[in-house]
Amino acid sequence: MTQDAIVAARSISRSFFSNRVLNDVSITLRAGTIHALLGENGAGKSTLIGILSGALAPDAGDIDIDGVRHAAVRPAIARAAGIAVVQQELSLTSQLSIAENVGMGALPRRLGLIDYSALMRRAHEVCALVGLEQDLARPVGDLPLGQQQLVEIAKALFRKPRVLILDEPTSSLSAHEAANLMAVLRRLRDAGTAVLYISHRLNEVLALCEWVTVLKDGVVTADRSLGGVDAQGLVRLMVGREPGDLFPRWTPSAEPAPIIAVEGLSAGMVRDVAMTIRRGEVLGVGGLVGQGQEDLLLGLYGAIPAVAGRAEFNGVVGLPRSVPQANARGLAYVPADRKREGLHLIHSIAWNLMIPSFGRAPSLAMRRTASERERAIALADRLGIKGDLTREVQALSGGNQQKVALAKWLPSDPPVLLLNDPTRGVDVDTKREIYALLRRFAAEGRAVVLLSSDTPELVNLCDRVAVMRAGRLVRVLERTELSEEAIVSAAMESAVPGAAA
Repeated sequence: MTQDAIVAARSISRSFFSNRVLNDVSITLRAGTIHALLGENGAGKSTLIGILSGALAPDAGDIDIDGVRHAAVRPAIARAAGIAVVQQELSLTSQLSIAENVGMGALPRRLGLIDYSALMRRAHEVCALVGLEQDLARPVGDLPLGQQQLVEIAKALFRKPRVLILDEPTSSLSAHEAANLMAVLRRLRDAGTAVLYISHRLNEVLALCEWVTVLKDGVVTADRSLGGVDAQGLVRLMVGREPGDLFPRWTPSAEPAPIIAVEGLSAGMVRDVAMTIRRGEVLGVGGLVGQGQEDLLLGLYGAIPAVAGRAEFNGVVGLPRSVPQANARGLAYVPADRKREGLHLIHSIAWNLMIPSFGRAPSLAMRRTASERERAIALADRLGIKGDLTREVQALSGGNQQKVALAKWLPSDPPVLLLNDPTRGVDVDTKREIYALLRRFAAEGRAVVLLSSDTPELVNLCDRVAVMRAGRLVRVLERTELSEEAIVSAAMESAVPGAAA
């Protein structure tokens, strides 16, 4: 590669306590290049990002920025060099407006005060660039997760970065929003920006990037051009072996009688939805991001106010009016934002695994038994969660955190699992494990409702897919009808009131 190097990290090592996370890692980010950084969850990608952006200091090695050597990059140095990071986990302030979040840390000032006219003008430019069409005075907490992701990206672009690092930027975006972002990144590349792109969506990597660095267990296992590499080749580079089939073999297990049936359901932006959910099926929920899919799950779960003309849940008439009531009826919910909503990060892995069991213990004294640790160990083994269960759950990789968020519900044996993008931001092998687990749940007679922004996931994993648009259920695709084209086509059509699942 002949382009000028903006950032060159050499022989970087970093440990947390006795755990070596990065070992002699080198990477060079060059102007006008989109560079992929790949690796399974826990490979060290997030630690490397932290060191490049100044959030962490290396134990060994050094970093050149524009030819100037640094033993460690401080945040002020990174900002002055134009290094901006879009983290997978959002860093927005929900009470502030979109414009204020976009300009956070770089707010334009006039006479010592925030220049709101300049802020709104510049925020409008970058929001239009990423395709965010919202009133910029609107609190960012009112936006669905996908549009919050666009605000996070606009926030990085507001600083006019020379080096842009993106960690799973499309994990919450619709296909249209992701395509628009990729067009923006190509324009930035052509203008001379160095882009470091981290994604488990390998088709995006192949379509967008020219160079790839692969980490495995904190060590660089590949640093090469992407010329001549296909998706299977990328998986081989990441896992060090031939990839198996990503999705388990589909076999029908759905029972005719529904475990959940609702008519005229309204919740949040959801309006007048009629649907059934059957034992033994994986029912997908798809559509463009922000069309009411999340409100549908939250309404069924009793987490937001909901009404229905008729509803029956596992033999009980009426909607659950609260989360405890939904849990009592056998519903479990795994949110998309595992860090904020699904886990208690400062508590141990074992403690998080046991959370749903705590409410069933008559007293604290009765809860603290030797069997609790045994059950936590059994759950960790079942989902392949390795290591010391007394560690804080925040020390785990994103994929292992997701496993904890799923595993904690297994002791209660819930007949209905509501899952909100459960493979968001996890690596290929973890996805394979989760997919096999969900099909096994269905085969055991549970109902799985899978909201996913990953269309191939819906096509290959589900028995049926309910497509949402503007808060309404517009079409239900049976297994024989499922294709990416069919889901996208249904999502783009006008709403059809009264469609039923």
